[in-house]
Amino acid sequence: MKTPNISRHLTLPVAAGTAYTKFVQEINEWWPKDYTWSRNKLVKMTIKPEVNGLCTETGPYNFSCDWGRVIFVTAGASIAFSWQISPTRAPEPDPEKASEVFLHFLPEGAHKVKIDFGHRHFDNHGEDAAAYREAMNSNEGWDFILQCFANYCKAK
Repeated sequence: MKTPNISRHLTLPVAAGTAYTKFVQEINEWWPKDYTWSRNKLVKMTIKPEVNGLCTETGPYNFSCDWGRVIFVTAGASIAFSWQISPTRAPEPDPEKASEVFLHFLPEGAHKVKIDFGHRHFDNHGEDAAAYREAMNSNEGWDFILQCFANYCKAK
């Protein structure tokens, strides 16, 4: 049985290119620290916005963990990356066992963007795919993470 995708749509009061930049280039500023392996000792979180660019967390003493890889990018407009975090929150080095996250930043005026967000291919995570999807689809999953992003965009 195919595990359903997650989709969200946000409208924010910033230009599409600004929202893209805030998501990709400023992820370290808004991503919830409790949703990292380093937690409050997180040094930085990065996404290198090019095909095969790494999504990386850096912690104390240069601890480094790649949690994804960019698979598609149109600068200022769209990005997709593998989600190489297992259902147990452990890093998943095998890209065949990764799901995929994508965002499209659609302009709705000079200072307004609609963001189409999706998380798909949960079945790649194996037998815990459905439970993982439910966790990421909950108030504590993508809803919380995307709200952190929305708050950051509205505050700056």
